[in-house]
Amino acid sequence: MIPEATVNKKEQAYALLQADADKILQLIKVQINNLTMPQCPLYEEVLDTQMFGLSREIDFAVRLDLIDENDGKALLENLERQLNILHEASQRV
Repeated sequence: MIPEATVNKKEQAYALLQADADKILQLIKVQINNLTMPQCPLYEEVLDTQMFGLSREIDFAVRLDLIDENDGKALLENLERQLNILHEASQRV
């Protein structure tokens, strides 16, 4: 049986990573809507930096056994999917 404290820490770690992914999505939404277009080097730099940072956070959490590797990959893939949707929508405008 897994101690409740361990489960809570794992849930908390995943929730924090999800919150960071949500912040990235919001940042990119603001950038697309108000500041720059996706072809702008600044947009790409922000996106690359944020995604790299999140992937490092996920790797760290996986190494600490706070989240499952597949859950971490799914979190990144979901964020990438959402960002692609935003990008495609901005191209149609």
